[in-house]
Amino acid sequence: MHSANHWGGSLEINGDSGTDDERSRNMEWERQQHLHQHRHLDETQQSWLLGPHQGNGKKKYVDLGCIMCSHKALKYTIWSLVISFFVIALPIIIVKSLPQHKSHPPPPDNYTLALHKALLFFNAQKSGKLPKSNGIAWRGNSGLEDGKDLTDVKGGLVGGYYDAGDNIKFHFPMAYAMTMLSWSVIEYRHKYEAIDEYNHVRDLIKWGTDYLLLTFNSSASHIDKIYSQVGASVANSSKPDDHYCWMKPEDMDYDRPVQTANSGPDLAGEMAAALAAASIVFQDNTAYSKKLIKGAETLFTFARDFGKRTPYCRGNPYIEPFYNSTGYFDEYMWGAAWLFYATGNKSYISLATNPGLPKNSKAFYMIPDLSVPSWDNKLPAAMLLLTRLRIFLSPGYPYEDMLKSYHNVTGLTMCSYLQQFHVFNWTKGGLIQLNHGKPQSLQYVANAAFLASLFVDYMNATSIPGWYCGPNFIRAETLRSFATSQIKYILGENPMKMSYLVGYGTKFPKHVHHRGASIPNDNKKYSCTGGWKWRDSRNPNPHNITGAMVGGPIRTDNFQDIRTNYNYTEPTLAGNAGLVAALVSLTSSGGMSIDKNTIFSAVPPFYPPSPPPPAPWKP
Repeated sequence: MHSANHWGGSLEINGDSGTDDERSRNMEWERQQHLHQHRHLDETQQSWLLGPHQGNGKKKYVDLGCIMCSHKALKYTIWSLVISFFVIALPIIIVKSLPQHKSHPPPPDNYTLALHKALLFFNAQKSGKLPKSNGIAWRGNSGLEDGKDLTDVKGGLVGGYYDAGDNIKFHFPMAYAMTMLSWSVIEYRHKYEAIDEYNHVRDLIKWGTDYLLLTFNSSASHIDKIYSQVGASVANSSKPDDHYCWMKPEDMDYDRPVQTANSGPDLAGEMAAALAAASIVFQDNTAYSKKLIKGAETLFTFARDFGKRTPYCRGNPYIEPFYNSTGYFDEYMWGAAWLFYATGNKSYISLATNPGLPKNSKAFYMIPDLSVPSWDNKLPAAMLLLTRLRIFLSPGYPYEDMLKSYHNVTGLTMCSYLQQFHVFNWTKGGLIQLNHGKPQSLQYVANAAFLASLFVDYMNATSIPGWYCGPNFIRAETLRSFATSQIKYILGENPMKMSYLVGYGTKFPKHVHHRGASIPNDNKKYSCTGGWKWRDSRNPNPHNITGAMVGGPIRTDNFQDIRTNYNYTEPTLAGNAGLVAALVSLTSSGGMSIDKNTIFSAVPPFYPPSPPPPAPWKP
């Protein structure tokens, strides 16, 4: 009898019993068992390495190198891929190969439509040799002999912009207009890009700054004069000049004298601001940006010269009645702030926060008129510009106290714009009377709307929901509503149902007080007085000066579309610059945000001053 041996060998019991035949049979059986078990072990070992033994009736496998798979699984996999291709990939390929119909962006809002037009006003006001791309068919080259008798300006004072409906180039408001355009680009470049106006507005700024660089020796570090105006007029004069004559700028043949300012901290301060702000706009053009900065620093040195503190217009009958400057400490604050942003030189921020500037400019007196931004009063704009520094960089000591005061006054300025506080009168139709009901009110309204909208964007960028007007918390949306209501009024939501932006809407002024727009291009030259018939005509202008914001209505909301009454129908550079800035701040094209960082590109970190080293140790 044999007992099973589960460990692989035979187990003998009574090994000496049995015959030789039986022993032989037993040994043969054991050999077969031994061989069978070895074969079984080899197959097991092979199964560890190669899978199960491929005998008859078993699955077949394919060696793919790194893996083994059965024929059946491989077949299922291949068919799955083929089916997936036809079900998923093929439709995608077909769709991609079909002609693409791109989804259209949402239509531009009304502010964008108005902005496209408002920028064109500057094209219509260009003086000099115009590029073919200027886009105003009824305008041509003009003023090519301006400043031709000046011996220190090669080529004369050709270029720049005519200020309004006349043909005078007033450099003070022109510089302010360029500063405002540059500020709007610095804050809202992404919006200009979104509506395809970025290159256009840069060209407009450069047209102005190129000209301003001609008005003084921009290659010098110190200067003793600035050319402050080209063209002139004297009230009630019968001598041919820019007001007495009614001529297209292309046909001017009367004398156009150049005014020179041997002192002028106001003019030089504003021009320095314009060039410094533009240098930030043109950071991508290093050579031009440096040229603008050098010119700005030269101008500001002239402005700060203690022996040249007389206002640029003092006693000048060609300037004082039109663009009379009432002070210059606001231009010191304004120019110093822009120079600091352009250069990072802390001497400029030290000046801008010097207590003497707000003291001499009465910035903290809360006089209502000083809350109104304009070509003459830069205080509200300058304090908002410096408030920006506190909001985003918080430079701390030694600037914090003064910046905090500027911030507080800026908040109070914004409070004064709200009807609930009764600081300014309002028309029944909803227009704030920032100039106390005097003519040409819209330019002040547009500039204030820009500052209000920008202040809201500063708050939104820092997640601040509002600010206090005394004990009253005012939400940011309330101030934005002020800005939008004023711009909507300008664009036609007013009792007259009149858009005061030429070319916008269906009803707008057709008798704009503007020489070039009112005289037809009929291949005739009309003399100084020969053009009077076009001035006095009751017919609409033969050319719409698209984008011009006119002077606007009176305190009763009434407006007369009369060419001879410039208070109603004359546009200005300063007014349009404020309108452009307000429109770009309000448009939703490109998103409702500002560019927080570009203006700070040159500003160094505000590290706290290092403490003095300890005294030497003495035993």
